[in-house]
Amino acid sequence: MSVQEAMPTYYAKLFPTQHMVKWLAYGNDSKHAQADSHFFNRREFCFTLQGDIFVRYQAFKDGAALQEAILRRCPDKIDIGPVYSANPMDRHKFGAAFHPVERELVFDIDLTDYDDVRTCGSGGHICGKCWPLMSVAVKIIDKGLREEFGFKHILWVYSGRRGIHCWVCDPSARQLSDEQRSAVASWFAVYKGHEEGKARVALLGGTMHPAVERAADILRSAWVQTLLPAQRLLEDGPQCEALLRYLPEEGLVEAVRKKWTEASRSRNAGNMDVNIVRWRALEDVVIERTREERSKKGAVNFKVLGPLERCVDEIIMAHAYPRLDMEVSKKMNHLLKAPFCVHPKTGKVCVPLDPKAVDDFDPVNGVPTVTSLLGELAAAKEAADGGKPNPEAWRDTAMSDAVSVFEACLLDGLAASNKEELTSRTRVAVAVGQMNVDF
Repeated sequence: MSVQEAMPTYYAKLFPTQHMVKWLAYGNDSKHAQADSHFFNRREFCFTLQGDIFVRYQAFKDGAALQEAILRRCPDKIDIGPVYSANPMDRHKFGAAFHPVERELVFDIDLTDYDDVRTCGSGGHICGKCWPLMSVAVKIIDKGLREEFGFKHILWVYSGRRGIHCWVCDPSARQLSDEQRSAVASWFAVYKGHEEGKARVALLGGTMHPAVERAADILRSAWVQTLLPAQRLLEDGPQCEALLRYLPEEGLVEAVRKKWTEASRSRNAGNMDVNIVRWRALEDVVIERTREERSKKGAVNFKVLGPLERCVDEIIMAHAYPRLDMEVSKKMNHLLKAPFCVHPKTGKVCVPLDPKAVDDFDPVNGVPTVTSLLGELAAAKEAADGGKPNPEAWRDTAMSDAVSVFEACLLDGLAASNKEELTSRTRVAVAVGQMNVDF
């Protein structure tokens, strides 16, 4: 069965429409006096139909209407846009007055942007060797969003093929202007592209900002434990030569090569990964050269000392710091693929990730596919007694685990936040005399 053939059953019996609505309504689907009953139907959905036909500005009254449209049109992909000032389907009535009013702050990270530093594959390839690049990206961005900006309600989602998406759902994040979104994204944009064959990384002056230092701490550990040996960056070849270009002095490169030759003759060298052996040797040479420069009499030459002090961290940051698709984060009206969509080429479901367990996530064999889910669904139906339709049959499949992560990592905490926000609206209404309520 092809992915397209499986999609009608997937949408009918497995896609968690009501969970999605509960998320995107932000409590406005309740009977609370301050709930905005028109909130959800001002949200844009975009359906990509067979033949790459884009149907934008779709809007729905409630979960039932959304589910009916999904079943009827069976989209290859569902994208989520912003909440507008009016129903997107009525946008032509309002002209310039029609505009986005809120939207989650989103981030998109794709492994294709690491093709210059990963040796295990390129393009749409993903495996256990390059997943650590995504793993450290989740750790760094998640930690920064929580500790630097105070956000709490953050959803991470595997894209179904070679990347990850992040949705920041706090009220303060959803109401950010385009300028503010750009500023937040720029905060994380240490990676600045390539120049003269090297990745450019910012915020690596004499003293790193504390947030960048914390990111560097995460990367230093991951670099030695997983990234460097997995990508074999210091084995003889073009990747090794490219890495050596980050050393600020030609004499330093020569000293490192000499150290590598000496290390290869060591009795213990054969028992260790050559990448680790060479990295430790490179660090030793840089430390010794830095110590030598510091010990010189007279005024310190910071033009020489500065590059020496930061070149090791620069190598690590240039190869492994998160590489964001900045354009996705900057604009409120940018579309992003919905969680629980099925990737049309891989058949994999875009499942939520637990950032605390991201190292254990297996994008190759640990992600349910639409065909595997339908197989589990059929097996559950066969094992059931009576043969009666069971609307909760999805709970007997791997979709249950994915929905549980969605609930634990987002919905459960968001419910309390939504309640607080509605209570706050009530207080404001009482204060301005619109309601008469005793607390």
